[in-house]
Amino acid sequence: MARPPLVDVGPELSTSQVERYSRHLLLPEVGREGQRRLANARVLVVGAGGLGSPTLLYLAAAGVGTLGVVDADVVEESNLQRQIIHGQSDIGRSKVRSAAESVHEVNPHVQVIEHELRLDSSNALELLRGYDLVVDGADNFATRYLVDDACALVGIPHVWGSIFRFQGQVSVWWAGEGPCYRCVFPTPPPPGSVPSCAEGGVLGVLCAAVAAVQAAEAIKLVVGMGDPVVGRLLLHDALSQRWDTLQVERNPDCPLCGDYPTITELIDYEQFCGLPGTQEDDVHAMLPTVTAPELAQMLRERPDSFRLVDVRGEDERSIVSIPGAEPVPLEEFVSGRAAARFEEGEEVVIHCKVGGRSATALQALIAGGHTNARHLEGGVLAWVRDVDPSLPTY
Repeated sequence: MARPPLVDVGPELSTSQVERYSRHLLLPEVGREGQRRLANARVLVVGAGGLGSPTLLYLAAAGVGTLGVVDADVVEESNLQRQIIHGQSDIGRSKVRSAAESVHEVNPHVQVIEHELRLDSSNALELLRGYDLVVDGADNFATRYLVDDACALVGIPHVWGSIFRFQGQVSVWWAGEGPCYRCVFPTPPPPGSVPSCAEGGVLGVLCAAVAAVQAAEAIKLVVGMGDPVVGRLLLHDALSQRWDTLQVERNPDCPLCGDYPTITELIDYEQFCGLPGTQEDDVHAMLPTVTAPELAQMLRERPDSFRLVDVRGEDERSIVSIPGAEPVPLEEFVSGRAAARFEEGEEVVIHCKVGGRSATALQALIAGGHTNARHLEGGVLAWVRDVDPSLPTY
């Protein structure tokens, strides 16, 4: 059902704004008053990537007066398949700077606040207090839980989206008005159990489909029109081209917004999600490694004296591989079956994309009694960077 407008009516529109937004003004649900609310709105977009790109462009085109953009990354060539706010000339540049310039090109009436930083527990509350709502386009679980908790503590809604391969999800989480993210997803999945888009891939145009819904939900909340997806989880499958809706409810036992909340301040979200800084990563840091130049020397001088193993999937290997590497799925190491592939004392070097999965495989192999093994520090991306820059990355 329709909810009261989230933002007060702002100043009268200029002649230029009336002309620019005339198609909105013709909509009774928006009209001049709704457009003035949009011009008075302050929306923070978390991430200037796959979801943030279309969201920022459409919110700017719609006339949202102030857009905050938070992202600590730079533009890479592999981003351009889906992150449409950036272009070829932006490679290597700050994503928030690139995004701000694109927004200004779309609509010079929009003020862009650039937050070139990594959102974390030390800055989230102060940053969010300056906005009316948040659009969350984060690509990791730690940031999703952080945004959910921070929005609940500040008292603002956030429009959440998620993408992977051909599937997308959208909802509006709003503690006090409906369920929050923790109500539906109380705990994060085990580390490594859900591949990232960088590992599993994503259909570029899926980002546009999900982000368009996120932008529409943000506009609806600001103006106070329609039926926002509070209490609903939208599921999109691009292959079957269908949207499904799940009804979701507030959990009275939710530690964030339940009847007796226990989360009253921000926590260490990387530790909560089992990310770097946890005990597992301390163990990984102690594992024996080999650098890319060292591995290149080994392959030149004694290629037959050791086994080079790639634990990535076939799709990843088809993009870029190290010559001579043999595929052994990570699952075989985790289950213990991989140990039977190697002779006792045989030297083994394991690699993946950046080093996380190879560390997991190495830890399992050593735990099974095979100690003459190392993994490639930085993975195949380090190989491309330090040994063969002619190869593609992803």
